[in-house]
Formats: sequence, C-alpha cells, structure tokens
Amino acid sequence: MDSWYAASEILKRIERAGNIYYCPIKGDRRVDETDAAEPHVRVDSLEWTAQERFHGKTVHLRTMPHGHRVKLFRLVISPNRTDDSITNERAQDSVDVVKEILSIRWKIEQFFRESKQCTGLERCQCRLARIQRNHIGYALLVWHSLKERAEKASSTLYQLKRGVLDDYIRQQLAHPSLRFS
Repeated sequence: MDSWYAASEILKRIERAGNIYYCPIKGDRRVDETDAAEPHVRVDSLEWTAQERFHGKTVHLRTMPHGHRVKLFRLVISPNRTDDSITNERAQDSVDVVKEILSIRWKIEQFFRESKQCTGLERCQCRLARIQRNHIGYALLVWHSLKERAEKASSTLYQLKRGVLDDYIRQQLAHPSLRFS
C-alpha cells in the first residue's frame, strides 16, 4: 500500500472489513504516543529508543478516533534515509518482519510498472468491456513471456525489450538496405 492510501477513511474501512494493513506514512503525519497527555507531533520528529527501533511503538494517528492505536515502525533504508510505516496488527513486534512484508509491496509496484511500460497495457482505446479484458489478458501474457525470457537471459525486462532490434539496427547501419543519395 502506498502512503497515499494511508488516509484515515481508507484505514478505517480496511479495519471494518477485518483486514490487516501495513502502510508507509509520510514524515509530516501527526501522531501521539502519550495517550493525549501531549499534543500530536510529526512522525519524523519522534525520538526512538534502541528497543523501539527494533520493536516499534504504539501511537495514535491524529485523524483516527480517540483511543485507536496503531503500531509504528521506523525502517532504516540507508544511512541517509528512513521510512515510517504503520500497521493495525499491534502484536507485530519485529522491524525485520515489517521490512519483509513491505518488500512484497515493491514487487507489486514493479509488476504494475513493467506491465504498463513494456506491454502497451495502458494504450487500449477499446470501448467494449470484452475487448478491454482481452487486451489486458494478452498484455499480461506478453509480460509473462518477457519476464521468463529476461530471467533466462539474466537481464531485465527493459534491457530485453530495448535489445530486440539491436542486431537489426547494427546490420542496417553497417550495410543499409535503403540508400539515400
């Protein structure tokens, strides 16, 4: 789930459905870790103990109902970057497990990006639902085929797609079939 979807109404709806979410949040999101003893503060200004860095901390999001608590984790991505994520699974107490769960999100994002950029998935101009479904189905078959070939060739999907005409272009540059005088 992207941080855009961390809107309170969406989180409430997910919880009403009985589902669990793991969601990155922006650094300017306001939280309270003191049960209303102090005002809400920005997530990126919170102080973290060594234990909280590994086990997370329980906080209240400003726009959620009073008494509603979520688990907040600060994930160290690199020495210069951290990401903050929340979950309604308050029994979760390992930042490593949260990182693993959120890494699945990246694979989904990568799939959507690759399928749109490499297969023409977005370029369907058909009006009939059946034709749109067919177009999506064919585009996903193309993605799957490209992904398998890229793995066999130990390259990326983008390298494979761009490399399809490389040999032909080299041959045409060396010995053009059409000569312009």
